[in-house]
Amino acid sequence: MLRSKAKSRTRKAGAAVAAAASAGAMVFAATPATAAVTAYPTSSFAIVVGASYYKGTVTWYNRSVGVDGAFKASGCRRIYAEARAGSAWLGWQSSSTWCDESGPAHLTVSADADGGANKVYVWMTTGNPAEGLEYFTCFRTLSACSGPSVGTPPDN
Repeated sequence: MLRSKAKSRTRKAGAAVAAAASAGAMVFAATPATAAVTAYPTSSFAIVVGASYYKGTVTWYNRSVGVDGAFKASGCRRIYAEARAGSAWLGWQSSSTWCDESGPAHLTVSADADGGANKVYVWMTTGNPAEGLEYFTCFRTLSACSGPSVGTPPDN
């Protein structure tokens, strides 16, 4: 009789340990599926000059800025993006000159400074880079862009 009570206690303890381990495994297994994905802030803009446009989004990464949009060039057009941290220039990138074509256009601008860029200018020119048509100023802290403004951004 003593042996059967000991076996029964051992079985109950084993069942309790197995149940606890199973519950722990379920919680552990659920953690990756429910983990939050870090979303980067974004800002939207829409440069429209006649039949030409560049409409898209600025994505604020830690050490760079991504500018993605739909670009349509009626005649010859070019798009630019420039990153700044306050008044400090961090970098820029431009597309090639597009003439009477359209499609997706992606620009990646280095912002290799502590905290990354907090301001980005996005603008369109004619085929001549000195002939600015319209620009937007985008702000990380606001997740917004202001504009359009005529010409090229200040200091360009």
